[in-house]
Amino acid sequence: MKSHFFAYVARMRFIQRWALMRNTAPENVQEHSHQVAVLAHALAVIRNEKFGGSVDAGAVAVAALYHDASEILTGDMPTPIKYDNPAIRRAYKDVEAVAEGKLVDFLPPELREVYRPILTCADSEVERLVKAADKLSAHIKCLEELKAGNNEFREAAAQTRKALEGYDLPEVSYFMDTFLDSFSLTLDELK
Repeated sequence: MKSHFFAYVARMRFIQRWALMRNTAPENVQEHSHQVAVLAHALAVIRNEKFGGSVDAGAVAVAALYHDASEILTGDMPTPIKYDNPAIRRAYKDVEAVAEGKLVDFLPPELREVYRPILTCADSEVERLVKAADKLSAHIKCLEELKAGNNEFREAAAQTRKALEGYDLPEVSYFMDTFLDSFSLTLDELK
């Protein structure tokens, strides 16, 4: 049996994010997923090393790599539309679930049960860290756009910052206090 799963996953690079906003640096879902995986892994490590957690940082990173995989089939729906109305939010969740199922079906049968929980993220603590990393990635994108002089991202930066502060996760606060300011610096200032 031939499988198209990884060929579909490779197409994440063609799905552009932030479609309703002018971008100085376009971002695609593959780039975003990589950054979310790095950030989610960091949050898991911080939880374990600073706050006595015991989450599997590798599982968190893998879940983050695939957290937007359904968008291969659905495209990226802009946040203001996706979350504006509870009925739309529920319907979109249903569409995502169908897309995740279709992606699993692209795998050979012997691999499906390995990838199914990765694509659907059944662990609530893993999911919480991935969601926090996803929001952190969005906030970092806003900071980078603002650094480039793009004020189109000013309100999004404020909204994502407020959301991050509301997560009540000490690892998110630690990351923001320790690492976040660096994203607003130039390369010369990072020395």
